[in-house]
Amino acid sequence: MRVLLDGLLPRLFPGLPFKCVKHDGKTDLERSIPRKLRAWREPGVRFAVVRDNDGGNCRARKEALRGLCEAARRPDTLIRLACQELEAWYLGEPEALAEAFGREALRDLARRARFRDSDAVARPHQELEDVVPEFQKVSGARRMAQHLTRERNRSTSFRIFLAGVEAVAGEFATGQDEDDT
Repeated sequence: MRVLLDGLLPRLFPGLPFKCVKHDGKTDLERSIPRKLRAWREPGVRFAVVRDNDGGNCRARKEALRGLCEAARRPDTLIRLACQELEAWYLGEPEALAEAFGREALRDLARRARFRDSDAVARPHQELEDVVPEFQKVSGARRMAQHLTRERNRSTSFRIFLAGVEAVAGEFATGQDEDDT
């Protein structure tokens, strides 16, 4: 996730300062949320927690994450889930897959019934490995970060994630304008 966001966010939100904090899996992320959010002292900072849903109950998972953020006194934290896995965002934009992996045939994935709703694919990483055998998570994220777009991507969870970041970016820009006056 971090590799994708490190490449994607500066491209889609130029000038937005951000820092992705590395975690050793979802358990480490959830254990560290209260401690890290509470300890961060930089004024004006907003946080986003982004993780795979992994077949869980979206509402319950999001509420659990919200509870961790509220316990850390950071109720304004943006919480977003990739349904079901980050790779669903890639399947949501076959054009980007084709560009990233140099295989024009990947553009036709959207015509296949099982890929029409990429967020409903149960194991997106497995499907992706089936259609792109050379796919590897880290290098794939690096490639996809250069090609994913707001306009073409059909993944609802990807679009909701971008809308959330856009809202935070708007708040940041407004806050910066007020500081400059």
